[in-house]
Amino acid sequence: MASRKKTININKYRRPLNINIGIVIFAVMFVYILICVVLFFTKSHVNRYEVRSGSLSISNVYEGVVIREEYIVSANSSGYVNYFAREGAHLAQGDLVYTIDQSGRMAEIFSNNDSELLLSGNDLSELRSDFVQFAHNYNDRRFGQVYDFSYDVEGTVLKLTNYNMLGNLQSIENSGAVQFCYAPRSGVVVYHVDGLENLTPELVNMDNVSSQNEEKEQFVNNSLVGSTDPVYKMITSEQWSLVVPVENERIARLEKEGYVEIKFLKNQYTSWAKVNVLGRDEDHTFVELQFNNSMITFAKDRYLEIEMILDDDIGLKIPNSAIVEKEFYIIPKEYLSHGGNGSETGFMRIVYDEQGQRSEEFIAASIYSENDTDYYVDTSSLRPGDYIIMEDSQEQYPISKVGTLVGVYNINKGFADFKEITVLYSNEEYSIVKSNTRYGLTEYDYIVLDAESINEDDFIYE
Repeated sequence: MASRKKTININKYRRPLNINIGIVIFAVMFVYILICVVLFFTKSHVNRYEVRSGSLSISNVYEGVVIREEYIVSANSSGYVNYFAREGAHLAQGDLVYTIDQSGRMAEIFSNNDSELLLSGNDLSELRSDFVQFAHNYNDRRFGQVYDFSYDVEGTVLKLTNYNMLGNLQSIENSGAVQFCYAPRSGVVVYHVDGLENLTPELVNMDNVSSQNEEKEQFVNNSLVGSTDPVYKMITSEQWSLVVPVENERIARLEKEGYVEIKFLKNQYTSWAKVNVLGRDEDHTFVELQFNNSMITFAKDRYLEIEMILDDDIGLKIPNSAIVEKEFYIIPKEYLSHGGNGSETGFMRIVYDEQGQRSEEFIAASIYSENDTDYYVDTSSLRPGDYIIMEDSQEQYPISKVGTLVGVYNINKGFADFKEITVLYSNEEYSIVKSNTRYGLTEYDYIVLDAESINEDDFIYE
């Protein structure tokens, strides 16, 4: 009996698929992060800027050189000069200014005068003003000013002494021992020269507009002079001017206003000046500030520090890199139409079908600015050569006229939207623009920091 073999089937055991949910989540997150990284490096990104109110930090304090009508008077003969007119006083023609003493009689009178010198309130005020101004303007780098100031004070005291002794000079004048010299014409007397007496506004430059380069020759009482040496100068007109270097970004505003209020830092006095713009250098423009009063107050000053009192308009402060120019169609206002429910604005355009049949279609259009007669309309809405018609009329207007607006790209809605701006004033980095205009910006809007990095209607990836 044949043996029977038993067949055994062996099936390979398949392990059940166990999915680790943690690994799946990690893989999904990894793929997502990888996609985000790729998009980050492949998409162009836009830096945004939050619009805030502000003003430009431009200093209003300037130093300038004084220009006026003045001429130098020379001595008639040689000898010792003694002054009897108060410096800065207005003299009439024929008033005594100084004497030339060749005999020594004047020195004898002064040495024998034992009376006490009493200074009036005006005298003390004049000296006090000189001391205050010197203390305010003192600079260690210009120590030579100390010597000039010392000579100035000494001369002032001696001139005041002589002025108070005028009553004792009648006998000397009658004797003819001393030459008495009188003012040839009316004007304000000053007892120093600085070489800038013939300076005109057109000749002012950065070398002579600053007091750092001032060279003053003080006329000292009882000093020896030659027959042609200068002994004093006179200012003959109340009209005078101050030439100052002003930042180029401020010039347009000064020219527009024509006049500016000035505060003189020497005495806090204020006055209005007429603006006359002169030549320009790389960083500054020279401005002549013309006055018709207060000449006598500053008769002894060649250089003055002033503050321009400007009512600076506070507006929206934006970087200049955000500003862009864009072209728009200029369309008369009477051609504006309304479509649909009347809330949508646009224009009725004339179109022709393949058979040449004329019809009209409403084209929605965004208005970006306006003036008294026209709208500024986006160029993507219409094409050059299109004709639009006036509502309730057959009058036609061809789309052709183009104008330019200055603005920025607003990104509040996630895409670049052009907004017109009105620049009030600017410097190299920022501009101040009007706020809350109909087609413009408001505070806390977000704009594109670099207008060159984006096109209008681009979506913003932050």
